[in-house]
Amino acid sequence: MFWIIVIALIALYVFYKKTHYNDPPALKELFKTTKGITDEQKASLRYFLNDPACLSKKPITDEEYDAMVINVLNSENWKQKALNKIGLDEDQLKEIEPVQFEGYVFENAYSKKSDKDDLWRSSCYQISWLFFSATQLYAYQYTFNMDNFDKKEQTLEYFYKDVTNFTTSSDTEETEVWNKKAKKFMKEKINSNRFTIVVPGDKFYCSLKQNDETERAIQGMKALLREKKNA
Repeated sequence: MFWIIVIALIALYVFYKKTHYNDPPALKELFKTTKGITDEQKASLRYFLNDPACLSKKPITDEEYDAMVINVLNSENWKQKALNKIGLDEDQLKEIEPVQFEGYVFENAYSKKSDKDDLWRSSCYQISWLFFSATQLYAYQYTFNMDNFDKKEQTLEYFYKDVTNFTTSSDTEETEVWNKKAKKFMKEKINSNRFTIVVPGDKFYCSLKQNDETERAIQGMKALLREKKNA
């Protein structure tokens, strides 16, 4: 009878561990202080901050986190939303094809480097649309957070004559990374890719994933800018 009770208690312990997360105190505090936090936001926070332990329930995978971000991106027609915010028809913006950039933002966000694919991901994501009329460049940008309700939406417009340059760069951003050994958040500097519209006294940044498609788009924008300045 004694061994039956021992085995039952062990089975109950294993069941409990496998159905509960090993959340560190800092994460539990975030759950308490974030008003109206959703299950998706909890999953995002656990992805970045949870310490998986033996037998404990595991946080979501890289692929599952990517799918959550994609679900947000697919929730809107961002191109049409951008046009609505700018207040112009696409027929008025036909100098070159509209350009879309998107990517993670690491500054003031939680970040994590995957052991599986060696990629950095963050709790903040940004999508930008750029449109081109005969005289002006129009920009729409939407930045959202997976771990809370914060979001930022903005539209900007520049006359070509006022634009100094279009640049791409790998810039250093300071981000929050959970240190499993120290059991606390630590600041870490990482590189992120950004497209920049340079105007006198100001710069407008767009996070982006550098690939052949974005490079072709940027070269097209530079060619248009040279044409407009030489006209």
